Amino acid sequence: MQSYQHITLEERERLYALREQGKSLRSIAKILKRSQSSLSRELRRNIRYGEEFLYNEYLPCKAQGLADKRALKQRYKAPLKNPKIFLYVREHLRKPYNWSPGTIAGRLRRDYPGETITKETIYRYVYASRKRRGDEDLRGYLTLARKKRMKLLGRRVSRMGKIPGSVSIEKRSKAVLGRKRIGHWETDNVIGKQTDKTALSVTIERKSRYTILTKLKDRTAKTKTAALITRLQPYPTKTLTADNGKENSQHETISSKLMLSMYFCHSYASWEKGTVENTNGRIRRMIPKGQSIDAYSDKDIAAIEFWLNNTPRKCLDFQTPCEIMQKAQLLK
Repeated sequence: MQSYQHITLEERERLYALREQGKSLRSIAKILKRSQSSLSRELRRNIRYGEEFLYNEYLPCKAQGLADKRALKQRYKAPLKNPKIFLYVREHLRKPYNWSPGTIAGRLRRDYPGETITKETIYRYVYASRKRRGDEDLRGYLTLARKKRMKLLGRRVSRMGKIPGSVSIEKRSKAVLGRKRIGHWETDNVIGKQTDKTALSVTIERKSRYTILTKLKDRTAKTKTAALITRLQPYPTKTLTADNGKENSQHETISSKLMLSMYFCHSYASWEKGTVENTNGRIRRMIPKGQSIDAYSDKDIAAIEFWLNNTPRKCLDFQTPCEIMQKAQLLK
């Protein structure tokens, strides 16, 4: 079936000339090889009224200008014209997916080969949603839910003291940076309210980005150590990288029980364990800053862990952490 072609300026000029000759709309439609209804709609939409126009006046140049304006307005109102892409984007922005625009754009190519969209198009669509009458404000589904788009900037980190007996990350093998083998982990704690005793232990495998979350009843080294040993035992462990928080002070026990080497970042250098820091940002979509960890049950934490491990990642060529671990035969 031949797709519809918009009326051109040349056709508009011929329509004007034939009407001036007194020809009927039906005969003009045959000459232009257009349907009569299309020409009728063209006249209805583009005939101008007012003191500066003659009654029932149709001017080709004016009609072309109005058509161009309508086309521009339509593109602004509906940037996601493909229904398949439209539904895919809106569905995966919302829960339970909560995917970022970059993740959506990348995974779309895997789920629907041949279909593409850029993350910039999705960002523009999201930030324009508040201007569309009757549409939901989609900005709240973005990672940081900002009201206005911001430039990508770094952030400052707080200073920490050095833990006795700790081994500097400088002594960690450079091969760890290559992410070639599974077994190199990073760990950190996510805090809810500063007044709470509870915390969330976040531990992530560098190659697969497989994440383990454990709700801690307190922030002591004893509790953190027990959680790490219990949760990491089923997996291969070669190294573990952490910061100089006091919860990591029992590092020798962790190293002994899990038969791994534990390394510590420099002060001011949280980017040295950037994989877990990035994951903390993802977790903040589910547990906003200032929200008490007490408000989340172990079942809630398990659901967040499931979401993290089953969300496609750009760094994994839009595979999920679970898919990577399954290929390594570390998960059923």
